[in-house]
Amino acid sequence: MQIASLILSMLLMLTLGCHGKNPRVLFETGLGDITVEVYEKQAPGTAANFLRYVDESRFADMSFYRVVRVDNQTNPVEIAVIQGGLGFDDHPQRLPAIAHETTEATGIRHENGTISMARMAPGTASSEIFICVGEQPELDFGGKRNPDGQGFAAFGKVIQGMDVVHKIHQQSAEKQMLKPIVKINRVLRSER
Repeated sequence: MQIASLILSMLLMLTLGCHGKNPRVLFETGLGDITVEVYEKQAPGTAANFLRYVDESRFADMSFYRVVRVDNQTNPVEIAVIQGGLGFDDHPQRLPAIAHETTEATGIRHENGTISMARMAPGTASSEIFICVGEQPELDFGGKRNPDGQGFAAFGKVIQGMDVVHKIHQQSAEKQMLKPIVKINRVLRSER
């Protein structure tokens, strides 16, 4: 009886563990694959927006097109990131902008490998994302990279492929724009 109870408890824990798992998204690029874990519970609005782009295949034209590093920025508050999405022009797959979820509200900091939403003013984030290369506290709430002090909406982290992120970060660029861009061949949910 105790063995059956133990087995039942273990099965229950495994079942609950599977349902509590964070979604993972795979970016397949010509330079290698990047897998991110999405923190739905901590950043529900931002995560839902990103996963909608993934699930509705809205990132079919996605690329990494921008790198910010020491040798190409004029802002005295330096950061290091790669940025991608549907680009700066109007795109038919772009969804409306979402409400801004600050790092103060979510607790997700801009650490090495953090994925976050690019934006102009708070509440303008939509389809553009960036991945941090190294610790980037100036992108958190209260940071000085953006004059409004609201920081950026982090919603997950790279769990595989930081070597690819570094490779993209070192590609040739004119000012901050990659020449050529790094095309993302597929963006899909992953079990890896």
